[in-house]
Amino acid sequence: MSSNADTWERRVGRRLTLRDLHVFLAVVQQGSMAKAAAQLSVSQPAISKGIADLERLIGVRLLERGPRGIELTAFGEALMRRARAAFDELRQGVNEIEFLSDPTTGEIRIGCPESIAAGVLPAVIEKFTAEYPRMTLDVVQAQTVTLEFRELHERNVDLMIGRIPEPFVEEGLQAEILFEEPLYIVAGAQSALAKRRKVTLAELADQRWILTPSNEVLSSPIAAAFNAQGLQMPRASIVSFSFHLRRNLLPRTDFLSVMPASMLRLFNGRQTVLKALPVDVELKPVPVGIITLRNRQLSPEVHLFIETLRKTAKAITGTPEFRTRA
Repeated sequence: MSSNADTWERRVGRRLTLRDLHVFLAVVQQGSMAKAAAQLSVSQPAISKGIADLERLIGVRLLERGPRGIELTAFGEALMRRARAAFDELRQGVNEIEFLSDPTTGEIRIGCPESIAAGVLPAVIEKFTAEYPRMTLDVVQAQTVTLEFRELHERNVDLMIGRIPEPFVEEGLQAEILFEEPLYIVAGAQSALAKRRKVTLAELADQRWILTPSNEVLSSPIAAAFNAQGLQMPRASIVSFSFHLRRNLLPRTDFLSVMPASMLRLFNGRQTVLKALPVDVELKPVPVGIITLRNRQLSPEVHLFIETLRKTAKAITGTPEFRTRA
């Protein structure tokens, strides 16, 4: 009687190819056979036959076809996760070979929100590219504050940098806290509140606010501060993640907002346009750190970039302490 390994090798192992998985992932990514065919420059019947052959080989239905496109079955979800992991490991292997042949080159894919890309990340990139000028950094916008880690789960990025909720409980992910970033309630430098020597939180409850969505990390400290004084959270006049919107509105209007220290420094680089209000309460600092897939082996160049992140964070905060959340 043959073992399970022998059965798998004979039935699937010798017949399943990377091309089969590549076609399958293209269909999943594009959401239709026709779009996948266009992407791969083959005919739609060839794509349909490839998926049918794959389902016959595996022995289960992977996709459900409907008027609105294709949807993954539970079997398809399982295969998709493993296929993505397989291609990711292959890509990491090729990157490692290239790095071994030339340690000065490589590609690192980084996901981060707009505020990190504008505030903290430039200092890291400046230091890293000075040491490794031939490295390519692919930075994509991805929100960590709303706990959206799709880019990381789908292995489209190697790591994410962002503000991290406490406790951090996300299946399959781990977080390394780099530093705690202060938060401030800010207003335009010319506003009446900015000229005051002291402001109470109660005075700000009825002001016009630009706030981030209530389910994200920056909202928690301001909500906690108001609740601690028995006050209701202010109603948001504008709900947005955009720090560029804040920069353009706050200096010319009476809006208030909450801003991390790095963004306040950035906006006041050449001219003081925003001021942290002298409020009678301090907002709880927000942890900033690195988020990666647990048990995923990262390439050598990604490890180099993470080390630069750690050193830069140490320079910013003056502390060598790092904590891992898994």
